[in-house]
Amino acid sequence: MNTNTLTHPTLPPLTGRTALVTGGSRGIGAATVLRLAREGADVALTYVNGKEAAEDVVRAVEALGRRAVALRADAGDADEAAGAVERAADALGGLDVLVNNAGVGLLGPVEGFSVGDLDRVLAVNVRGVFLTAQAAAARMTAGGRIITVGSCMAQRVPGPGGTLYAMSKSALIGLTKALARELGGRGITANIVHPGPIDTDMNPAGGPYAEGQAALTALGRFGTAEEVASTVAHLATAGYVTGAEFSVDGGHAA
Repeated sequence: MNTNTLTHPTLPPLTGRTALVTGGSRGIGAATVLRLAREGADVALTYVNGKEAAEDVVRAVEALGRRAVALRADAGDADEAAGAVERAADALGGLDVLVNNAGVGLLGPVEGFSVGDLDRVLAVNVRGVFLTAQAAAARMTAGGRIITVGSCMAQRVPGPGGTLYAMSKSALIGLTKALARELGGRGITANIVHPGPIDTDMNPAGGPYAEGQAALTALGRFGTAEEVASTVAHLATAGYVTGAEFSVDGGHAA
């Protein structure tokens, strides 16, 4: 028997690493924060509303023995989006993992969207993601990970009403692939995860449209935020995966 194994058990894979999860106060974001912390990372999270929910997530991370900080930052504000990266890196002493999770969903007939609707969705879902990735790339060293949360609607739009949202999420595929090429030589990876129907407070599995959404998947059910978070956590440690798309959608795109 190797007594060293008993004396020095294997450390979690993200021990000593730092992460920022945008939109980390609830849903997929909160589940991702907690999963990264369980894997050993110290984690910063951003929120816009719901300060109490963000503080609850911080306390849950601290209960796991990791450091955490909640930062109010609107991903739709150019200065705040980029500034959140700087604030997180300063608070945690660096940045190894960025999870671009913050986003807004706006569905409806294409002719009903205003220019204001267009600007807001693109500001949060596209510009904000670009700016946080840009700021993170400036702070990351070899081993850095940029993981973006896309959408199953970037791969398959099953019905009307999704033009603006699908367009915004589809842009993130190109961004991810370009980042992978640009940053690969520095040992930094970039990948994107496409959730399907996920049981969150924004889209509950018991909601009025849930049955139809579940029927569009091969598994016939909603996923959980934790199932998405597990894929994000894998990508936070994977060293030879970059520029790739991962569907966590129950077969929505099958």
